[in-house]
Amino acid sequence: MIKKIIFTIMFISFFSNLSADYHKLAYDFNFKGLDGNQINLKDYDNKVIVVVNVASRCGYTPQYNDLQKLYSEYKNELVVIGVPTNNFKQEPKNNAEIKKFCETNFGITFPMSEKVDVIGANAHDFFKWAKKNHGIAAIPKWNFHKIIIGKDGKVADTFASFTKPTSKKFINAISKEIKS
Repeated sequence: MIKKIIFTIMFISFFSNLSADYHKLAYDFNFKGLDGNQINLKDYDNKVIVVVNVASRCGYTPQYNDLQKLYSEYKNELVVIGVPTNNFKQEPKNNAEIKKFCETNFGITFPMSEKVDVIGANAHDFFKWAKKNHGIAAIPKWNFHKIIIGKDGKVADTFASFTKPTSKKFINAISKEIKS
């Protein structure tokens, strides 16, 4: 019985965000953009923010189309921020090449950060913060992992790479945050 209780406590603490203290909010972070500009998350404090780690040579790369569609349709309530990474060995391009690839092939108009690490010791501080406050579900397991930030500046939900940004499940999640 004691073993069951200990296991349950360990399981809950491992998979939950009970340790979330949110000394910082998403608005406390920024990214350097592909053009060298600053992407300050505080500029989106009344919007839902969808942060997606992206790559040009991934099987999920066609999701750029869905992300652009999402950004265009919900532009007044939501911002998409693409974060290129080579953590999964699928983004060999430099920042200028990434920008050209995204604009030419997908007509991307949403903000894109420079290429950064999203996992490990060198991960961008935003991703470390998301992991600390939301748990392992916030850690990208592959490219096109999606983190939804609610209007309160906290991680509201995360979605694995295989979930399309235009799927009913994803749209329901962002709609819930938009209405809050």
